[in-house]
Amino acid sequence: MRIVAAVLTTLALVGCSSSAPDSSADLTEVKYLTAFNAFGREAYAFVADEKGYFAEQGLDVEISIGTGSGENMAALASGAADFAPVDSTGYILTKATGKVTGITAVSAVQQKSMVGFMTLDGYGITTPKDLEGRVMGDQSGATTTLLFPTYAKLAGIDASKVEIVPVNAGELAGALAAKKVDVIGQFVVGKPLIEKAAGGKAAISLPFSDVITDLYGNVLLTSEKTDPALSAKFNTALIKGLEYAITNPVEAGQILNKAQPETDAAVAAKELEIMAPYARGEGAKLGEIDNERVSRVIEILTDAGSIPAGKKPAEFIQPVA
Repeated sequence: MRIVAAVLTTLALVGCSSSAPDSSADLTEVKYLTAFNAFGREAYAFVADEKGYFAEQGLDVEISIGTGSGENMAALASGAADFAPVDSTGYILTKATGKVTGITAVSAVQQKSMVGFMTLDGYGITTPKDLEGRVMGDQSGATTTLLFPTYAKLAGIDASKVEIVPVNAGELAGALAAKKVDVIGQFVVGKPLIEKAAGGKAAISLPFSDVITDLYGNVLLTSEKTDPALSAKFNTALIKGLEYAITNPVEAGQILNKAQPETDAAVAAKELEIMAPYARGEGAKLGEIDNERVSRVIEILTDAGSIPAGKKPAEFIQPVA
């Protein structure tokens, strides 16, 4: 396997060695993007590398560091990448409105959405209603912003009373700690990083899944033209890595740090501990994605006016066998 630290928008590539077999002549080359950066929540792909799960499936996988849902979907659509996890709701919203074509979801990395808001203790925000009259910082085009009107409608709050200001992803934690904003768009697993940036002050999460219960978290996307057999092999290895990572978070954090030395192994382990119940869900098989539940998500988004009427699950998912 080949691990490449890369920011695709700048095409800056930094290579590092891995535990792949000495000879890759008989392995199928695959390009994979992390969902965003190399946070602890991304460790499962590096675990799949370290443990040899990709090689077991006859794959030589190059891991590059993703820069967000929009960029990942564009890379998949153009053929620059073969597989990438993307927030499920952002994906459905984007594809349903025609902003991306030619890609599909084959499995779910998390059975529950990890998208939400993050604030700090003492800021006076503990319920959705408390968001009214506040300033939210979020990365431009992020799923939190895209989904906020739907969330606000279902939570019974006035979206027009929440000011959303663009903040670069790397500056969100600092902006919140300095109280330049009252709340930020943030995955729930970001809690350890936010608390570290805030000098140990307790962070408070408001997960979207508390309001919109059927939402999946990240889904694994690929091109609609990808060979189903390849999708099945890749998914088998990746989900095996996911299982190991959430069962052994401390080791997984260390594996991530070995591959990406700039990461904090302890923080990564905490992220994985938080992620575990979101990945497992309730009663679902790890990685499972099904038409009935996606149909309910489509109905929610349609009723909220977020996507056009008449969309069907088959337009968005092609589950691996």
